[in-house]
Amino acid sequence: MPRRRTDSSSGAAELLNTLGDLTGRILDRIKVQQARVELAAALQRQVLAAELPVLPYLHVAGRYAPARAGLDIGGDWYDGFLMPDGSVGFVIGDVQGHDVEAAALMGQVRTCLRAVAIATTDPAEVLRRTNDLLVAMDCGLFVTCSFLRFDPVTCELADARAGHVPAVWATAAGRCDIVLTDGGLPLGIHAGESYRSTRRLLTDVGAFVLLTDGVVEGPDYPIDEGLEQVAELVAGSCRTDPDELAAQVIKVADLTGHSDDAAVLVLRYGGLRDEPYGGLRDAQRYGGRQEQRQGEE
Repeated sequence: MPRRRTDSSSGAAELLNTLGDLTGRILDRIKVQQARVELAAALQRQVLAAELPVLPYLHVAGRYAPARAGLDIGGDWYDGFLMPDGSVGFVIGDVQGHDVEAAALMGQVRTCLRAVAIATTDPAEVLRRTNDLLVAMDCGLFVTCSFLRFDPVTCELADARAGHVPAVWATAAGRCDIVLTDGGLPLGIHAGESYRSTRRLLTDVGAFVLLTDGVVEGPDYPIDEGLEQVAELVAGSCRTDPDELAAQVIKVADLTGHSDDAAVLVLRYGGLRDEPYGGLRDAQRYGGRQEQRQGEE
């Protein structure tokens, strides 16, 4: 009998040791995953908090809303920056997935686009070179993206799409279009893909609105209906402050079920030819920064 008690005690102790070892491993993995999520979230906050250019007569605002399920991080982003030739670049993009890997690649793509734009500012060429870089990196994820170039001297807006959601363009004169220009494959799929730049003059008053599919598409909500909803909204509010318009557009995601993260970038222009433009230094005198707010209001 004493021998049986000894065997039972020994077995229980071994089981407790095994459970303790497994618990320790699980806790270690949880800590590692938490660290990865915190790093990815910090990266996303840094990207979305980047300053958007402030120019005379062109006012820009952005909004981001995280997915309602998952890690509360994702691969949607927007950006704007001054380029070497005096023009301004704007970009909105969506990395496949909404997890830690998507957030990490988002930061890399943003850096690639800015680096490529030092060598060329043509939107189609920027996308072509960035695509080849991502294919060479063999990251295993693809990226949809729209890249725009605004020339403050000529008031020309050029844009190119890589598998991304069409933009919405509305003017105070009554024009409202879903911009269905030709676009190439998403970035990171096939090397040597070509893209096409489309150019238009921004005159009078209007708004050019970029967005990701999380704004206009959901499990039971077709993307066509979402785009029509945004077009109707922008057509009636193209004179609105861009910050307010961006806040209104991001709320369309509530109609879609909002299973994905969502981003909006609004370019509100008006009176572009009323006064002469004095170059980027004049633009910087308008100073400050264009506020962007993360999350829903």
